[in-house]
Amino acid sequence: MVRDRIDRIGVVGAGTMGSGIAQVGAIHGFEVVMRDVESAFVESGFETVEDSLERLDSKDALEENPETIRNRIEGTTELEAFEDCDLVIEAVLEDLEVKKAVFADLEDVCDADVLLATNTSTLSITSIASDLDHPERVVGLHFMNPVPLMEGVEVVVGERTTDAATDLAHEIADALEKTTWESDDKPGFVTNRILMPWINEGIRAYDEGVASKGDIDAGMELGTNVPMGPLSLADHIGLDVCLHASETLSEELGDRYKPAYLLKRKVEAGDLGKKTGRGFYEYD
Repeated sequence: MVRDRIDRIGVVGAGTMGSGIAQVGAIHGFEVVMRDVESAFVESGFETVEDSLERLDSKDALEENPETIRNRIEGTTELEAFEDCDLVIEAVLEDLEVKKAVFADLEDVCDADVLLATNTSTLSITSIASDLDHPERVVGLHFMNPVPLMEGVEVVVGERTTDAATDLAHEIADALEKTTWESDDKPGFVTNRILMPWINEGIRAYDEGVASKGDIDAGMELGTNVPMGPLSLADHIGLDVCLHASETLSEELGDRYKPAYLLKRKVEAGDLGKKTGRGFYEYD
């Protein structure tokens, strides 16, 4: 069983995704605990939240002042801070062993009826929960980046995930004013299973001289009504993130998910997209 009411949300990880999830929770009135392994990471997470809230406030997109929202988030490096949470969402590195260790720690500090969710974009929910005493309360809550702006959340159901846990995952996403879709625990789920081959084919088309990068993106944007073409989207996601996701899917599903050569070359050069100022495009 899982609790039927969520008042306090824990977030493991204060990076881009973790801080975004914490911010959205606080905007919608939840008390949030944002935890990372070092205080510097927590402070960086708060800086990201504060900058984002200021931008939203300047567009009159907030119903409360930024300080009130910010004050609903507690920063910590202590796992014990999750003891009073009703839901904990993990948003750490896309590494199976790291995630399994996080969930083992959470099981030690959280009551057995606390919903435990992972923000993984490609890894198996079943595998992440495989060593736990209560794998039935583990579910995937895959938020899209940037979390404060993207309205979709992918709910992923593991082999042992109960209907109650799945229903509560949908309910909390709804409370955060997100729209959900549901996926079985298959590699890449819905989003990345379809998205990564699309991005890689766009990169291959550019590498093979089919068209300029601008024309490839324009062709997909104007020809299929997507808001962003594959090369621009890869830059915004992070080329390293795209590479890791493609490699994970390739291991599970074969060569059709093999990452494009130019994607690997860009990552090796340190051109990771918008976050480093250069990817397929250059950024200020």
